Amino acid sequence: MAKRASTGYSFVVGIDKPAGMTSHDVVDACRRIYGERRIGHTGTLDPAATGALAVCIGPATRLDPYLTAHDKEYGFSIVFGSATDTDDGEGQVTRTCAVPDEVHDPTFARAFVSRLTGPSKQLPPVYSAVKVNGRRSYEAARSGSIIELKPRDIEIYEAALSDIDQTVPSAPAWQIRASVSAGTYIRSIARDTGAALGTCAHVGMLRRLRSGNLRVCDCVDLESLAADPFGSILDPVKLLGKRFVFADDEQTAAVLCGRVLPVDGLHLYAYDARVGQDFAMCGCTSGVHLTQRPLQPGEIVGVVSHTTLEALYEYDADRAVLKSRCGFAVGVRRGSDI
Repeated sequence: MAKRASTGYSFVVGIDKPAGMTSHDVVDACRRIYGERRIGHTGTLDPAATGALAVCIGPATRLDPYLTAHDKEYGFSIVFGSATDTDDGEGQVTRTCAVPDEVHDPTFARAFVSRLTGPSKQLPPVYSAVKVNGRRSYEAARSGSIIELKPRDIEIYEAALSDIDQTVPSAPAWQIRASVSAGTYIRSIARDTGAALGTCAHVGMLRRLRSGNLRVCDCVDLESLAADPFGSILDPVKLLGKRFVFADDEQTAAVLCGRVLPVDGLHLYAYDARVGQDFAMCGCTSGVHLTQRPLQPGEIVGVVSHTTLEALYEYDADRAVLKSRCGFAVGVRRGSDI
């Protein structure tokens, strides 16, 4: 498939990104695999990082804005004793510091990590994709200028110490697992932890275990994807985490033309990851259940027809209708995991 043209493909796959590749490198690899030019990822991972990365193929790229602002879960290490210009192990060491004895103490470390939870302000790394006046911070840093970044609101929901690697006594590494809000930089957590303990630190290992509803165990490596390009298609309805309606033939025809859908008589469903619970509606869509919660003004709802996500609609409370928000040239396949 050498020619990168429109193929008619429209679906989402999950890639377990390897270390040493940028997220854009993964997109380029997928373009070669599918011969499709319209491919995009849904959340940048640092080149040194590994883990869950959703990649949208064809018209499914229109889902990108709806799959990015999700909570994340990471496994990572904080390496004490040195700071780098990128706040990770790939950067140049800018200074070294003595490491306090307490950093080596598992009881102290476990208590400190548990106190990281909660809302806070965080200053993004200089080498980050944050834009200021249309320019990305990492681009400015690479050219020798520094953009003044402002602290942002983030939240760490859970954080737990799993181990302390003391193979190098002068550079102990805390092994941590944490779930965080969208926009949280793990590199900043490492940097700030070092400063709080009177030393310096950077991120060593970094692996994204979950991005929204995409788990790394649902992802495949690029070699497996190349061997079986259509065997790991994911359900966009599950990934979105939004409520949805099953459209009949008449409603589907209206959706394909972008017409509004009256909400009177519509049944709203949701996907629940607790597969196998008593409320599961049926075996073919395990984890799907009927919801009774009223629609909220501006709520985004998926419209499903058979095994395809046809569109995203928005609730117009004043008119009591769902109106088209995001349509696709062809529907987005729901994959084998429904």
